[in-house]
Amino acid sequence: MLLQTPADYRTALRRMDALAAAGFEGNAALEAEFRELIVALDTYEDKLGLLPIPNLPTSLADMIELKRQQMRLKQKDLAQLLEVPAGRLSQILSGKRRVTLDLAKRLYERLGIPPEFILKNA
Repeated sequence: MLLQTPADYRTALRRMDALAAAGFEGNAALEAEFRELIVALDTYEDKLGLLPIPNLPTSLADMIELKRQQMRLKQKDLAQLLEVPAGRLSQILSGKRRVTLDLAKRLYERLGIPPEFILKNA
């Protein structure tokens, strides 16, 4: 098996996860496929030199959304965590409203967004 594109790589990762979740012990064909996937993934990663770096957010709204997803919060739960009304958070995420100084402080303290990023993108 030869992986040549990022799409091939993602497909192989998904297949490996599916095999691991299903439990392939005792099935020689699935065990062989799993080992083949590992070799193909290792070869592709070695060819790259490094794992691809995901695109980092370029706007404050995108950064807040990324942090929300990482924390596995719903938007209304994030609004509660940041102590802002859900409607206001929605306006901030859509770019219709700016971040206040108090909210900027909470973004830093509760979500870990670097202050420099907040200042550059607020």
